[in-house]
Amino acid sequence: MTYETKVDLDEIDWQLLDALQEDARLSYTELGKQVGLTRPAVAERVRRLEERGVITGYRAEVDPVKLGLPILAFVRIGAIGDVFASVAKVVVEIPEVLECHRGTGGECFILKVRVASLPHLEAVIDRLTKFGQVTTSIVLSSVLTQRPISHR
Repeated sequence: MTYETKVDLDEIDWQLLDALQEDARLSYTELGKQVGLTRPAVAERVRRLEERGVITGYRAEVDPVKLGLPILAFVRIGAIGDVFASVAKVVVEIPEVLECHRGTGGECFILKVRVASLPHLEAVIDRLTKFGQVTTSIVLSSVLTQRPISHR
């Protein structure tokens, strides 16, 4: 496994990142007004941030409840043996799994799952029990769902 090195950013780069994390649809003209640069200068800086892998994409945020997926759960798998590749292969095929993280401790996989109902959640869990002990926490409410990364 290789680790990426930190990219050095100046204050204007951070201001651009702050603004784009808040609203990725801002025009280069509007960004320029916020950071005190011309439109071409902003375009060049954003292009460099993309090329250096700092900006990795632009996405629309959607309301999962309005899409019929009101239940959010965290599913943890206490995997037995060397099953990392097998777990990875299965979870990418389960559309309800939004995130899968490998960590330390007794429960070495942590999955963020979004489903329509408790029977739906049960069906997802049933696909994972072959890898080891599965525990689940259903989210009742969320205090903080996504915080922008800032240098401050």
